[in-house]
Amino acid sequence: MKTVDAIAAELEGYDPFALSVSTVNAFLSKLVEPVADEESVTLVQALGRVLSQDLISPINVPPHDNSAMDGYAFDGAQLSAQAPLNLKVVGTAFAGKAWQGVARSGECVKIMTGAIMPTGLNTVVPQEFVTRSPDFHDMAVVIPKGLLQTGDNRRKLGEDLIQGQPALRKGQLLTPAAVGLLASLGIEQVSVWRKLRVAYFSTGDEILSLGEAPREGAVYDSNRYTVMGLLMRLGCEVIDLGVVRDQPALLEAAFMRAAGVADAIITSGGVSVGEADYTRTMMKKLGDVAFWKIAMRPGRPMAVGRILKNKSVSSDAAVLFGLPGNPVAVMVTFLAFVRPALLQMMGSTATPAPLLQARSLTPLRKKPGRTEYQRGIVATLSDGALGVKVIGNQGSGVLSSMVQANGLIVLHHAQGDVAAGDQVAVMMFDSVI
Repeated sequence: MKTVDAIAAELEGYDPFALSVSTVNAFLSKLVEPVADEESVTLVQALGRVLSQDLISPINVPPHDNSAMDGYAFDGAQLSAQAPLNLKVVGTAFAGKAWQGVARSGECVKIMTGAIMPTGLNTVVPQEFVTRSPDFHDMAVVIPKGLLQTGDNRRKLGEDLIQGQPALRKGQLLTPAAVGLLASLGIEQVSVWRKLRVAYFSTGDEILSLGEAPREGAVYDSNRYTVMGLLMRLGCEVIDLGVVRDQPALLEAAFMRAAGVADAIITSGGVSVGEADYTRTMMKKLGDVAFWKIAMRPGRPMAVGRILKNKSVSSDAAVLFGLPGNPVAVMVTFLAFVRPALLQMMGSTATPAPLLQARSLTPLRKKPGRTEYQRGIVATLSDGALGVKVIGNQGSGVLSSMVQANGLIVLHHAQGDVAAGDQVAVMMFDSVI
């Protein structure tokens, strides 16, 4: 296992006092390792879990050629660009069973969506596109010329999934669509990586737990519930260690307890330089930890490394994310750094959601040399394009603006001032927060 210093030495331009966001993520991708334990779960339990092995399709989907429409099935070789096609209706094919008859040239079969395509027929005309033949009334239809091509509105055997081929790959995060796909294969249970265990505690004498009486200079612990909510959204097993006071013995006990039961530890507060910030000293004592000043706003101070589960076994450690104390800074650093790292630890191969491009509705001040995350409201403009405007007070302690916003405007490291009308990158909150 490489030390924090050894990992840092591999990164070009590593500077703990002015780290770029991209360098932090590159560091974390080298620091964390996926869990190695598998378990079998039912599809009801599978949502949000990560596949631990390729899943091979046991069947073809669909299992036979079938109709994509309610309409009339016929041999597409009879189509002509010069004239409409008159066809006699000789039967009806329903979903769930094969039609047993034979349709010849000049004939068609009324067919329902999902019904097996009758032998020799390869094209379906939707029922709303045909007219009745005056010669045969309800027993014949007329298909307009130039409407269809051979094979239209037919789903082919194995068009979705082929028997014996991977349906989902190892590392797939199981979304509702993926779970539905598994059900379409008749699969009842899947092998997934075990849930990631993440311990969290807040630090500081000024932090109040819910139920405590207000006191001068103290604030209620919002970070605890925000981070636990983010972890639960991610599908982690959350270990709540509450609030730990700024006392070395209490901090050491909390870190050792967390390292003993968790794969990762998240703390908030105590990572900036301050007279009462014992957390920094304790982190160094109990593990291999780096303290950074990141070129970002909000969220500059951060501690990252490992806390040893057993002081005599250097290879057995929990990954540590020491986040700043301000509520918005906690959320931004979680989204920018912790969430991608935890997904990697979960065994997920999912790539980060792409940043959207939106038109800034107001000028934005920005100095090159740091990444800024500004809370904003994204909406669809009258011309159909996306527009975004800054919302609320942008202070790192103003949690209400995170509630009002639906995304973060991401102003990149080298970017300068933004004029109204310029395109900016946006990280949307939907399904994340």
